[in-house]
Amino acid sequence: MRLYYVYILACNDNSYYTGITSDIKKRMIEHNTACEPKAYTAKRLPVQLVYLTSFTEVNLAIAKEKQIKIWSRRKKIALINSEFNDLRNLSKKKFE
Repeated sequence: MRLYYVYILACNDNSYYTGITSDIKKRMIEHNTACEPKAYTAKRLPVQLVYLTSFTEVNLAIAKEKQIKIWSRRKKIALINSEFNDLRNLSKKKFE
């Protein structure tokens, strides 16, 4: 069974990058060696893996990546810190 990983990287400029891969070890090497010089993380090295979750269905992984990418910084930090009650509260505030 193949796994698909959704991950968040903390970049050197204090920003976050969210991505998806089927090989997290290889992807981390690619990020930290700037193998794509025009990529977002290439100018923000080093990067550190701060969140990782896995899926067996690629479509679910893609949906989760897209969801996280539009979240606010505060909501991403709550996810990284496993503050799940804060995730709900931050979502509620958006719609109030």
